[in-house]
Amino acid sequence: MSDSRVGLTVVHRRYVPYSHAHYAGNLVDGAYALGLFGDVATEVCIRTDGDEGLFASYSDVQFRAAMRAGDVLEVTATVTRVGTRSRTIDFVAAVVCRGRPDRGGSAAEVLDVPVVAVTATGTVVVPPAA
Repeated sequence: MSDSRVGLTVVHRRYVPYSHAHYAGNLVDGAYALGLFGDVATEVCIRTDGDEGLFASYSDVQFRAAMRAGDVLEVTATVTRVGTRSRTIDFVAAVVCRGRPDRGGSAAEVLDVPVVAVTATGTVVVPPAA
């Protein structure tokens, strides 16, 4: 018997403010995406178990492309496994809009093809069912 929670997907979008740029070229550190993964995992736990849950671990994190201040990130979490108290979640952070300072101080564009910046697999835990 399969668990109906497997396959649940939650999506958040977030603008990356310039205050989060730490490196030349307005680059944002990879930890920014991990924080967003925590946020979207919290909503997953609320939807699946009625509790915010706790992030237990990452089994894989891949930094694939740059994230920059001025980007809009689409963060997706998909439940891939449901245990008694643990849930395995696959995460993707993709750049869907990007600032274009070469065109003007506030210029930006929607990307035709999103750029996958970070992927991860993590485990969350929730309290025992009542």
